[in-house]
Amino acid sequence: MANRGTQYSLFESAEPIVVEAPPVDEGERRFSDFVVYVDESGDHSLASIDVGYPVFVLALCVFHKRHYSEKIIPAIEKLKFNYFGHDSVVLHETDIRKQRGDFALLSHLPRRKEFLAWLLDIMVKSNFILIACVVDKTRLTRSEGEASNPYHIALDVCLQRLDDFLTEKGQQDLQTHVIVECRGKKEDRELELEFRRICDGKDGQERQLPFHIVFADKKTNLAGLQLADLVARPVGLNYIRPNQSNQAFDVLKKKFFCEGGRAGVGAGYENVGLVVYPPQKAKSPGEPTEAVAPTGNPQST
Repeated sequence: MANRGTQYSLFESAEPIVVEAPPVDEGERRFSDFVVYVDESGDHSLASIDVGYPVFVLALCVFHKRHYSEKIIPAIEKLKFNYFGHDSVVLHETDIRKQRGDFALLSHLPRRKEFLAWLLDIMVKSNFILIACVVDKTRLTRSEGEASNPYHIALDVCLQRLDDFLTEKGQQDLQTHVIVECRGKKEDRELELEFRRICDGKDGQERQLPFHIVFADKKTNLAGLQLADLVARPVGLNYIRPNQSNQAFDVLKKKFFCEGGRAGVGAGYENVGLVVYPPQKAKSPGEPTEAVAPTGNPQST
């Protein structure tokens, strides 16, 4: 039997307001305690492959709603007020890295170091579970042909792992919302069809997934989408250059859905929370091993 989703009281962390709370019907709690934000790195085209970044990465950041609403959102808002004076700025990895637009101020080295240190601190202290799939497009074209869609492949892999996580939380029968960024009417329509096909048990599979996709414009300025944007590229770079220093990925190691629960964070995530497709045998200690089905691994956020 699934655990019931939590009902969150508004303003409970502020001074108490004397109001009569409406009764809550336990049977009406149909949403899980988790919300998922999705972003990608690289393009999903196989027509022309960037030799410098020949991968497509899909990253799912899974947040407990209470931690997300009470800790993560305020931390990101404060960062924006501190550096920009307002909170309408959207944190975007490419703009930060190239110091363009609102982030031109980061061309000043001391300020850039300070800003990145604050951002890294938020990432370290944010409790979320990371599920990611790296699609190696050069190997995909050889094994499955150019008709394959890296985004759809990665989405299938990640949603199955997400279901594993929610099953371990006893919330596999409650609806979980998966938030993705709008990309265009045609692309969004194709993605929604594939999402529903996977959740309905594609190809006659009996495993049905209680996920609901939500499309959000970048202008909605959602903290979860911005964090997802910041994690996707470091995952791809670690696959391409596993022996190169990657401070962001070192932090993310402890976020991946992994074997062994909280006691095992930072290890046992390969082929569980981090999947490479097509599967391959490891060539060095830093590369993922051949994909296998994940085992039970109760991990808490």
